Amino acid sequence: MTMTVPRSDRSDTGPWPYIVAAIVVCLLAAVPFLGVNAYLLSILTLGLFFAVFAMCWDLLFGYAGEPNFGATFLIGTGAYTAALLSSNGLASPAVCIVAGAIAAVVAGVLLALPALRLRGPYFGLVTLVATLILRQVIILFSDYTGGEIGIAVPDIITISSTLNFYIALGAAVLTALVLRLLVNSPFGLVLEAIGQDPLNARVLGFEITKYKVSAFCVSAFFSGLAGALMVFYLGTASTNVFVDASVGVQVIIAAIVGGRRTIVGPAIGGVFLIAAAQYLHPLGSLSEMGVAVVALVILLFLPGGLLGATRLFRKAR
Repeated sequence: MTMTVPRSDRSDTGPWPYIVAAIVVCLLAAVPFLGVNAYLLSILTLGLFFAVFAMCWDLLFGYAGEPNFGATFLIGTGAYTAALLSSNGLASPAVCIVAGAIAAVVAGVLLALPALRLRGPYFGLVTLVATLILRQVIILFSDYTGGEIGIAVPDIITISSTLNFYIALGAAVLTALVLRLLVNSPFGLVLEAIGQDPLNARVLGFEITKYKVSAFCVSAFFSGLAGALMVFYLGTASTNVFVDASVGVQVIIAAIVGGRRTIVGPAIGGVFLIAAAQYLHPLGSLSEMGVAVVALVILLFLPGGLLGATRLFRKAR
């Protein structure tokens, strides 16, 4: 007896997500050659880092079925590990970035093992509390972490806005490729089946905790990697950027707006959300409301997200 995921339940079947992803990547890769200014390039760079965060969240909730409300716990761990090593002159940027990714994995395992013993919203609450605890620890040890002001990073990878853009694009493409290969593998199919019906999966002999912890590790690695890379791009690590519950909410919104359980969709949603926020920035205090309204309209009228809208368009033709 085997357990399979019904094809009708899989929102990412067929070649269309790959076609969309290839088109988007080609368009993004051509952006620096189109004569765009440095400001627009910086927005796209931040959007690509955010795309990585959204894709990692989609792996945990979209496929593993775990409502992770503490995405910035993993992101912040990677970012602050890299920043602390660099600010104290303990390692080169490359080593700091790798260390940040590894630290996020370790923190993810330490969080996942006890948290996965809980079910439903309780897991999400634990991840949210973990983010709040990390934020308070950073503030408490402000002599080392800079507290709410942040910690400056003296080293840089490059001063070229174009190279920084391609680094972010490379991180996003690598993350998307690995996650897509993972979710389309036997491991990913079992993970999705567990997310849909954990009781049936347990009856059939699958070790649910092992699969979910593995997914958590993959999500943590790329979240920490992107967080560490983003530190060297911004030149600082601060709680308002890397360890904040509101940022975690934006990651969730980006994933859902783009199209949950697609990997490609959340990446598009991440870039879209950052671009929309910057485009509406002239509205001042109303900019956040404007982004929220745009996201709400998409959620209400396009339940499948932006990527789902492309499928509706194809069916309507």
